[in-house]
Amino acid sequence: MADLPPISDATLEVLKGIPTQTLIDGLWVKGWPMSYIEGAKPLQSSQHMAGRAVTLRFVPHRPDIVQDKPKGADSAEYVAIELCGPGEVLVIDAMGWEYSSIGGDIKFLRMKQLKAGGLVTDGGVRDTVVLKGYGFPVYSASATAKQGPAEFWPWQVNDAIQCGGVLVRPGDAVVGDDDGVVVVARQAVDEVIAIAHQREEVEEVIKAQLEIEQCSPGKYYPFNEATWRLYEEKTGKKRPG
Repeated sequence: MADLPPISDATLEVLKGIPTQTLIDGLWVKGWPMSYIEGAKPLQSSQHMAGRAVTLRFVPHRPDIVQDKPKGADSAEYVAIELCGPGEVLVIDAMGWEYSSIGGDIKFLRMKQLKAGGLVTDGGVRDTVVLKGYGFPVYSASATAKQGPAEFWPWQVNDAIQCGGVLVRPGDAVVGDDDGVVVVARQAVDEVIAIAHQREEVEEVIKAQLEIEQCSPGKYYPFNEATWRLYEEKTGKKRPG
């Protein structure tokens, strides 16, 4: 991982235009986990997000944790937020505790100032009316009025975490739309994009043919020999090897 260059801003723009379900199909074709973050629902509709992951892990509350953790601006959540710009998405492992708050308007005001690329968590967020106006996409398991510190604390920045059952490593691509959030491993991004574009093209051919034939989608979908014959006939391109 260390010798891989960061995902470029141009690549992030491409990813932002690919539906999450198509990225999942590309991951499946290459044998990667589907990496759909369970519980991360869009705070509002028509969100489109793509960024490099900055990760933050929460741990359960215990008095010695409270004593040992850095305070003020050195606390893990503020360190993580400062790493976020327009090309970064903050991904927070809240252990799926969806009714415990990982933060709200005051903590995430800084993300607005930094023009962060987005926020994703399998936990809950507070102050959603304010967050909706901050201008960056938010995906969370719930909205909640509860505070978080009585139950868990931010602890570790930019290590491998889980979020919604998915492994997320710093620098991975994190892509969101109305259907949720998908993580694409940094080293798989280019291949997954290529497969996603091809699948979109094939599916458009299938849909056009189904309108003509008025037949069951099962004739061509999932992809089969008839699909690839149709694709070659309609596009003049060869099926993938």
